Amino acid sequence: MEAGEIHRLVQDAFNAGDADALAALYEADAIMATPEGTFVSGLDAIRQQWAGFIALGGSITMVTRHAAEAGDIALLSNDWHFVAEGMDFSSRTSEIARRQADGAWKYVIDHPYGGADLPADT
Repeated sequence: MEAGEIHRLVQDAFNAGDADALAALYEADAIMATPEGTFVSGLDAIRQQWAGFIALGGSITMVTRHAAEAGDIALLSNDWHFVAEGMDFSSRTSEIARRQADGAWKYVIDHPYGGADLPADT
């Protein structure tokens, strides 16, 4: 499995409404950014973040921007787009994943909003 394939797994699990499958894509001590700019740590907190997002309804699409592998570590980014009734938003991610003994990739650090373009100073 190539590192970038984790984006398809996230998209599929999200669109199936499966927060447990999403949490399973993270290492036990992984961290994930929240919309507020803080980070949560551990699988239970990450599952809760995803469950809250899933509860909005709608669907997500993800397009891999890059997946640079160096041994068992990967730097990833994707553009995601979420659409639900009355909602339409998107962002760009910054992610670090590690290859597991079985060849699968799991997130170590996930910042769903980490690569978003910031407004230029005027």
